[in-house]
This record gives sequence, C-alpha cells and structure tokens, in this order.
Amino acid sequence: MRARARFRPALSTQVAGRSRPSASVAAFLSFLWPGLGQWYAGRRRAALTYALPFTVVAVAVLAEALGGADRLFLRLLDPSVALTSLILVGLLAAWRLLSMADAAIVSGGRVALRRPQTAAAFSAMAIAVVAAHTLAALVAWSFYSSGSQIFVADQGPDRGLQASPPPSGLDDGFRATPGATPPTAAARINVLLTGIDSSPTRDHALTDTLIVASIDPATGDVVMVSFPRDIANFPLRNGATYTGKINSLMTYAAANPDRFEGGGLPTLMDELGHLLGIPIHYYAAVNLDGFERMIDVVGGVTIDNERAINDPGYGGWKDGRVGFRLSAGRHTLDGPTALAYVRSRRGAGDNDFTRARRQQQLLVALQKKMSDPGMVSRLPSILDAADDTIRTNFPAPRLTEMLDLSRTIAESNVRQYVLGPPFSTRPPLSETDGIYTLRLDLDRLADLSIELFGDESGYADANGDESDP
Repeated sequence: MRARARFRPALSTQVAGRSRPSASVAAFLSFLWPGLGQWYAGRRRAALTYALPFTVVAVAVLAEALGGADRLFLRLLDPSVALTSLILVGLLAAWRLLSMADAAIVSGGRVALRRPQTAAAFSAMAIAVVAAHTLAALVAWSFYSSGSQIFVADQGPDRGLQASPPPSGLDDGFRATPGATPPTAAARINVLLTGIDSSPTRDHALTDTLIVASIDPATGDVVMVSFPRDIANFPLRNGATYTGKINSLMTYAAANPDRFEGGGLPTLMDELGHLLGIPIHYYAAVNLDGFERMIDVVGGVTIDNERAINDPGYGGWKDGRVGFRLSAGRHTLDGPTALAYVRSRRGAGDNDFTRARRQQQLLVALQKKMSDPGMVSRLPSILDAADDTIRTNFPAPRLTEMLDLSRTIAESNVRQYVLGPPFSTRPPLSETDGIYTLRLDLDRLADLSIELFGDESGYADANGDESDP
C-alpha cells in the first residue's frame, strides 16, 4: 500500500507544472482540418502527417475550380475521375476521424474519449464528418453513374460488342471504339451528331437528324454538315449501293450483321464519313424525346427564327394538340416548342432542308447556353436528364478541352451546310416507285469536301485526284 502511495505522487510530479491541452479542443481543431489538433498539442511532425493528404486534395480541387465550376464538373463526368473522387471521399473521412481521435488522445490521454463530456463532443463531430462525406460521396456517385451511362466504355477491338443500353429501348448500335482516332491532340475532330427518333408504336428507330460536326482545335473553326433523311441510293464503302433511305441505315445494319459486321451506329459513322470524305471519330446520339427534357432543364434556349412557321398538321405535341406556329424573330423556346422547331417541316416554304438548318441552329444555341457559368446550379438536373438522353463514345478526359474551345468559338466561325440542292437532287417519282427520295450529286459533294477540309479530304490527294475516303 505504501509503495502505491509513493508511486502516485511521483506520477503527479511528472505532469505537475504543465497544463494538459483540452482533448475536446484538440479534436475540434482536427475536425476543422486534420493535423490542427496535433499542432495544438505540440506534435508538429504528426500535425504535418495528418494535414498533408487533405492539403494536397484541397489544392488539386482549388486548381480545378479556378478554371470554373463547370470545368470541375465536366472533369467529374469522366467515370474514372468520379470513381477516384468517390474513393478519396471515403478515405479522407476515415483519415479525418483518425486525426480527431489521435488529437484527443494525445491531449487528454487514453481515457479522454471515455469522459462523458469529451465523448459527447467527439460523437457529434464524428456524425458531422460522416454526414458531410456521405453527401460528397453521393455527389461523386451521381457523377460516376451519369458518366458511366453517357460515355460508352471502351470494350476492346471488337466493335460488335454491346455497350450500355441506349436510350428509349433501342436494342443495338452503341459502341465504344471510334471509327478512327485523331492522330494528335491538335488534329481535327469529327463527330456524328444523331437524333434517334423512336416510338413505342414502332419496332425500329430512325436517325432523322444526321449532322457531322468537324472541329479544328488549332483554329477554333467548326463545320456542320447535315444529311437530309431522304437521301437514298448512295454508294457504300464496299462498292455496293444502299437503296433505302439514309435514316434507316443504322437499324438495317444492326439487323444484318452478316453484311455489316460493325453493327448499327459504327456502320452509319463509317458510311457518312465515306460520303463526306473524312473519318468520323466519335458519335453523340440524342434521343429526341429526352432532348425536350434537356431544353427545359437548362431553362430554354434562345434562337432567331428567320421566317414565320405555320405547320397546321404538326402532331408532335404530347397533349394532343395539332399544329405549330412561330412568328419570325427572337424567341426563347421551351422543350416542347424546341422539339417542334426541329421536327416541323411541312409549313409553307418548309422542308427537310429548312428543318436541318434549324437543327443546327438549335444545337449552336444549346451549346451557348450550356457554356453559361449560370448552368452550374442546374447540373444535378442536367445530369439526371442526360442519363436517359445522351450516349457518346467521345473521350471523357477531353471534355474540359472542348469546354475551353467552345468558349472561344464565335458564331461567325461556324459554317453550316445542308446536303440538299445543289448537293442532292430529287429523282422522278416514276424511278422510285412513288417514294420521295434524294440522290446525292457525288461530284458536288467531293468539291465541297475539298473546299471544307482541303488535303484532309479523302477526295483529294497530292495530285488532286479522287481517292477512297
């Protein structure tokens, strides 16, 4: 008993004259930032160890955020970046809790967390950490989920493999591997933009919107070329002729893999590139019903309608209305009206060619709206709408590059073409069994290709001779 009595005063002497730091304060400081509690307790090396991971991550996020919140969010759309962020959120939560516990123990001893007051404070802070990091994890997961749906993952060299399910129950056509890869980061990028018009009452889908967008990252020049849906009897890359209409090629190719080994959409990319004389690297497919929702989510788009539209037979309204009218001038279109704007083609003076021009116009307007920093607050809704609307094999890591480029592109640098007359002509109905079709003038198309793409055109070689694109 006497030995114990002599031992206790000795222990008390070791701490005499030195006030022990507050365990609750130390835990709170590490709650605010890992390592601060250790610094408060006088453990400088431990403070640096705990602070370093959080500091590195914070600097990286800040560096991305300085380029704009929209840039940061586009980075997160890359599934690999989003998944890495999700894992980091979990690891940093555990590291933060460990720093808090260590700071409390260093300051108050091993029994610190057993004291009711300290334990209550620590528990409250731990709950706050778990809640905050859970919220961050949910945000990262939403980006990962959306990115995984929107960006078709690479599935190796077999372009016939099925990718993630396309919108509106389409059962084939979406592939990961591009038809060709741009040789350098500064090389021209060619993308097929297609609107998939599907319906529960139809057993196939039609690509009624076919636009090849070519972007030159070096100059900021953009070319948009629309293929009218009624183009028929055009040459294929293998020398055969496709007698159907071009808007049915994707579904036909998917249904006939013995003739089109690449599948639906890759075949469409290859053949449009063959006709235009350039390799098409990527696609972006948009379901037109989902497109309506996208327009509403961004708050509508503003266009200048060059000529009044009066289409009394338009029946695309979901509420059963018939007819579409829009005066000439500047309008901000909501989703249903925007969809009518790009679908209507039977008004006075309207046809597929005017409709194709309006489709290009609306895409430019949507790109301008999406580049607005004010869209950041709408991103959750945009992501939700994009999940069911968009499929693309464009490389997600290049999204921020495209965002930066889009900010520099002036509307005057966007050249728009529709392959109607004089690039195509309407053959007599007696030759087409009474079906309205268009036939490409391949000589004029070759001249246009060379004019737009110069030596990059497959129609031009060093001697000016035609060659297989």
